[in-house]
Amino acid sequence: MLFKEIRNEIANLGKEIAASGFNLGTWGNISARIDEKQIAITPSGIAYETITAEDIVIIDLMGNIIEGNKKPSIELPLHTEIYKAKNKVNAIIHTHSVCCTAFAIARKPIPAACEDMIQIVGGQVEVAEYFLPGSEELAKSTVTALGNKSACIMANHGLLTAASNLNEAYKIAQIVEKSAQAVLYAKSLGGVVELSQEDIDFMRDFYLNKYGQR
Repeated sequence: MLFKEIRNEIANLGKEIAASGFNLGTWGNISARIDEKQIAITPSGIAYETITAEDIVIIDLMGNIIEGNKKPSIELPLHTEIYKAKNKVNAIIHTHSVCCTAFAIARKPIPAACEDMIQIVGGQVEVAEYFLPGSEELAKSTVTALGNKSACIMANHGLLTAASNLNEAYKIAQIVEKSAQAVLYAKSLGGVVELSQEDIDFMRDFYLNKYGQR
């Protein structure tokens, strides 16, 4: 089996995400870049609790199957379009977590009000224009909504995060879902106070260049 380590990592992360409740049933998808020409992606229609490394499909960026006997996720065009457009992205996670999905079906961005989300995303989480799942139009609209950030909402659909590795992509999904929930609570308390672009830029730079042990 080619690329066993990354396929194991994706399969195990799928189980963790399912246990968190971020994805239910067979919805959502995960991928990781192997090199400049190949990615590994979750299969279509298989519950995360049962996915094994052998189920993960190896694909080139043109959508051709390199190895694997399963049909890849319907959102393959979405993943390949992002990898082709953003050479620093090495991992993509698409989830249907409840609060992010609430913003998705309302077609509202998650405002830049939570400091941790601002640091890890780079500002408010924008909404990609609605198109049918699996379509090239959805892929292109999602690339546009991501811009230079690490997450976006897909209208009437859910959350997508894009990062340098799978752990970072999942951490972003967790922070964005927490922030979406906090914003919904804040609205019940009278409203949300967003931070200035100056503060957003400072915190994003701090996270990228100074945060943590270096």
